[in-house]
Amino acid sequence: MNADAYRLYGAPGSGATPVHAALTLIGAPVEVIDVAPWEGEAERNKLLPVNAMRQVPVLVLPSGEVMTESAAILIWLGDRHPESGLAPPVDDPRRAQYLRWMSFIPAAIYSMFWVRDEPSRLAADAQAEAVIKARTAARITQCWQIMDAQMPRGTPYLLGEQIGMLDLYVTVASRWTPQRKRFYGAAPRLAEVVRRVDAEPRLAAFWAARFPFEEGWEGPAP
Repeated sequence: MNADAYRLYGAPGSGATPVHAALTLIGAPVEVIDVAPWEGEAERNKLLPVNAMRQVPVLVLPSGEVMTESAAILIWLGDRHPESGLAPPVDDPRRAQYLRWMSFIPAAIYSMFWVRDEPSRLAADAQAEAVIKARTAARITQCWQIMDAQMPRGTPYLLGEQIGMLDLYVTVASRWTPQRKRFYGAAPRLAEVVRRVDAEPRLAAFWAARFPFEEGWEGPAP
């Protein structure tokens, strides 16, 4: 392994995807280890050496230090690689809103998927599981609406003229269930941005390999 390379744990389409997309835009070498913890105990246990929570993403830095939590990783990478232009620097007037929304996504939206992936963790029976799925889908939609209403207009990306970490994060998270068609209706400003990120030429090969736009990928009509 390249001594300067990152090591990233996480399956295609998982929470590791925005991290991998960011590393692709940065141009940093990365070794990817596919682990899908939602597939069962055996997969989750593969993560024990690097994350006691047995969750992805996990990023091992070239120094050997371990990072978890997708938002923290993305924020750190943006600061570590300022030449990429993927994150507003500390003295940039956009920095406060950048940190706000980078924290909002995992706190308000991403957290719902721990429940949705396995509703039996909290539900006593199949009927309760169905209620949890419906209510978490509604909550995710509401959170996208709240974010959309407060994002600035008039720029190609969420915080300005250049693609950034926040755009990558929203683009990936908006593809998880209840998927894009519901998202498009709930968050039209965010929708125009994620479509632009979907079409980013520098990510074309990455999307094809790690989160392909297969038939029906946008999901059912809401």
